[in-house]
Amino acid sequence: MSKTYSFIPLLFTRLPESEQHARSAAFLALMQTRRTVRDFSPDPVLLSLITNAVATAGTAPSGANQQPWTFVVVSNPEMKRQIRAAAEAEEKESYERRMSDEWKAALAPLGTDWHKPHLEDAPYLIIIFKQAYGVNPDGTKIKHYYVDESVGIAVGLLLASLHTAGLATLTHTPSPMKFLGEICQRPEQERAMMIVAVGYPAPAAQVPTIGKKSLEEILIVLD
Repeated sequence: MSKTYSFIPLLFTRLPESEQHARSAAFLALMQTRRTVRDFSPDPVLLSLITNAVATAGTAPSGANQQPWTFVVVSNPEMKRQIRAAAEAEEKESYERRMSDEWKAALAPLGTDWHKPHLEDAPYLIIIFKQAYGVNPDGTKIKHYYVDESVGIAVGLLLASLHTAGLATLTHTPSPMKFLGEICQRPEQERAMMIVAVGYPAPAAQVPTIGKKSLEEILIVLD
């Protein structure tokens, strides 16, 4: 079933260049402090910070405006335990049998392995599902377009919002992830893409001494 949209005037305020630069520089400085955290404190987090972040993610552009995403927020300790057990089983299999030596060598500097305590320690897990297709009220399927790209943009906004709120995050992609749909009781058309653990860092949390590529390495300006 197609939708017909009406059009309204764009609400847009053009900023002075000085304010544009100040906002841009401040946001860059903030995001440069973002790090992936693997050691979480059990301290509680305001649910409103999580729901605001999901609402921010929901503002992302998407193919044909189909918004093909679902965000499942998990705080229940037993459900987190189930997710950790299933994820560790898949990760153990990956580290011991599925991963190539080259892949494991690339991960070695980060100090990761199949143990995933953050899945229980973090106060919240946000499970991001992509909607491979939509479903009409009569049960017929709706084709979705640019699903992975759309959900990827939404997750970027989610992470930026959580960091702006002063929270730490860890993106985790166990493979395969079918168990997440089963535990979260999602319909067949929803496919898990990622787990984002959210909370405050543990007091003794450490991060690896890695850096990001320089601007010169990632930017090409074609005048």
